[in-house]
Amino acid sequence: MKNVALFGAGRIGRIHATNLAALSGVKLKTISDPVPNAARELAAALGAEVAPSIDAVFADASIDAVLIASPTTTHSELITRAAQAGKHIFCEKPVDLSVARAQACAQAVAAAGVACMIGFQRRFDPSFNEAKTRLARGDVGTPEMLVITSRDPGAPPVDYIKQSGGIFRDMLIHDFDVFRWILDDDAVWLSATGSCLTDPSIAEAGDIDSAAVTIRTRRGRLCQINTSRRAAYGYDQRFEVLGSTGLLACGNQRPTEVMQADASGTRVDNPEHFFLQRYREAYRLEVTHFFEQLQSGGAFRTTVADGVAAQRLADAAAQSLASGQPVTFS
Repeated sequence: MKNVALFGAGRIGRIHATNLAALSGVKLKTISDPVPNAARELAAALGAEVAPSIDAVFADASIDAVLIASPTTTHSELITRAAQAGKHIFCEKPVDLSVARAQACAQAVAAAGVACMIGFQRRFDPSFNEAKTRLARGDVGTPEMLVITSRDPGAPPVDYIKQSGGIFRDMLIHDFDVFRWILDDDAVWLSATGSCLTDPSIAEAGDIDSAAVTIRTRRGRLCQINTSRRAAYGYDQRFEVLGSTGLLACGNQRPTEVMQADASGTRVDNPEHFFLQRYREAYRLEVTHFFEQLQSGGAFRTTVADGVAAQRLADAAAQSLASGQPVTFS
């Protein structure tokens, strides 16, 4: 039985905790949150305890692993402390808003010899994962171009945007990870541009809400990422890979797959409206994968090194936007 401590009883913490509670051989022992009522309510619902303090969690020898779903600003400290305490780690993205601090986390994890998986849940989406499987099998030949569309139905509150690290570190961090994962390649050149088109208050907060990123890889492959904080029709998450002998395309998830056709036209459901619905199954599968690999000693699909690599790309995109010039990587 693996005993687990959860940090963060908010929206994503509740998703992970509920999925964790359904696993055999795993027990959610304690929950920590700076909002006491949130921790108490979730603990009562899942048969866990409220941790008396963060220090108590790391001092508890019976806790084997921690699940970090707290705000981004807490991630690097909790990862480092968990590693030093010998606890295995599952942490939501990103590792940190600073590449230097993210690298320090990776070093702490390596020095401690503990497992650390970063929550890039899109790698566990069944459709995306099937596309990766077919690509690796050679079904469309050699990949040459990847086009990623990543659009939210609406922007988060401006107070969140102010402390998010910006659209590249907060939102596109997932797309940078998908780029590396799908093409199995690294960037040598990146150019980013953006605008604020949906809400002037986002610009006043120092961010943009619309972006376009172009990447060239070591092998000469190309990736284009287009992103918006406003898609009136739902949560728009899809990509396509053009290969030497064909195309792989992953579309959106819809509430139903019913198509209705009549004299007035043809209609289908809009995409799911929120990321928690769109990636419901991916969140379940990634937590399952974490504990299965802990048990078997197998390799994790996402690691702290992947978190650092995605952060480097996010920083490069922010640099390119600010300077108006592309960024090259050694």
